[in-house]
Amino acid sequence: MIALRSPNPDAVALVEARSLAREPEAWDDLVARSREPHPHFSRHVLTAHMAAGLAPADLRLVTVRRAGRLVAALPYRLRRDLCGLGGQVARPFLSPLVTATPPLVAREADLPETLSALVAGLGEASGGRAWRWPLLPAGSPLGQGLLAAMRAAGWACGSVAAFERPILDRRASHAAFLDGHPHRARFKDLRRRERRLAEVGHVTFETATEGPALAAAVEAFLTLERAGWKGAAGTAMASRPEGAALARGLFGRTELPVTGRNPTRTEGPVTPRADLLRLDGRPVAVSLALVAGGTATLLKTAYDETQRASAPGLLLEARIIEAMHRTGFAERLDSATLAGSALESLYRERETIAEIIAVPPGGALSLDRRLRLARFEHEARAEAKRLLRRA
Repeated sequence: MIALRSPNPDAVALVEARSLAREPEAWDDLVARSREPHPHFSRHVLTAHMAAGLAPADLRLVTVRRAGRLVAALPYRLRRDLCGLGGQVARPFLSPLVTATPPLVAREADLPETLSALVAGLGEASGGRAWRWPLLPAGSPLGQGLLAAMRAAGWACGSVAAFERPILDRRASHAAFLDGHPHRARFKDLRRRERRLAEVGHVTFETATEGPALAAAVEAFLTLERAGWKGAAGTAMASRPEGAALARGLFGRTELPVTGRNPTRTEGPVTPRADLLRLDGRPVAVSLALVAGGTATLLKTAYDETQRASAPGLLLEARIIEAMHRTGFAERLDSATLAGSALESLYRERETIAEIIAVPPGGALSLDRRLRLARFEHEARAEAKRLLRRA
């Protein structure tokens, strides 16, 4: 652990994830107290990545404590990047299953003071290098507060790109959710498609959150995804052993053993959930989610592409919306999608997700130049994806 000086009474440090995992109660407590809850930087998610070999063994976090209690944390890495002209920049920990990257900040902590301390840690973590920050909820109080704290400390910040992600806040009832929905005809169309599917066989919806049922649901997801276009392209989770291990670790019941402690098999405040749509008992769509702090992050969905005309994936999403209103398993659904998601016609709210570049005082390369390089890279990747889809 490296202890740092901060501009306020908070204690700032750079710690290894394995070291923080020796304080599981403290880490889990911060996740449970987060003001904008998400599962991505929880103990459960990071140790699952490490166990699958998809995060470095020496992964570090910037942490902030007040009176000994953890009030903020952010995992990060240094890596070479075009916006640093091939030199290293810092970025929050990222993987294909990390879909948002705001720091964990306790709801009771003074936000400006805590973020001021965190920004001091960010500068130390990067060694004065720039930060490239993808998938930041830039319109939320936490995202806005982070950018304000950087600017107050003399950092220059700019946006590379942004998009609107669908989210859904629970209403008093499903009927209240549908009332005045701008795409209510979409739900009518989905009911028609489900009736057509029911003409083929018996349609059922079920949920698994633990035990053999959850393990079987994860295997059904891996099988469905690999049988589709992602399997053909080699991007399905089951296409690589480490991807399958991550799926089983994230949505199953395993944790990374910590040296000197007995292995733990609890996700702490993060709860896995699998929803399935079955046709005559056979899964035709599976959604895997992690629930933390009242928010269900729907990280992965796969469906039987031979049933594409019935839109089984969207039928399942509509059932999940109904289940949220009926059972209250979450207060918010986070689609965890990129731009252009089919869920835009189902979810009523939006959250602005941005990619930010932040340069601390004294940076050798100007913000404008870094932004131009990053935008060029962003456009080149988007064009490559468009050409791949056409092919």
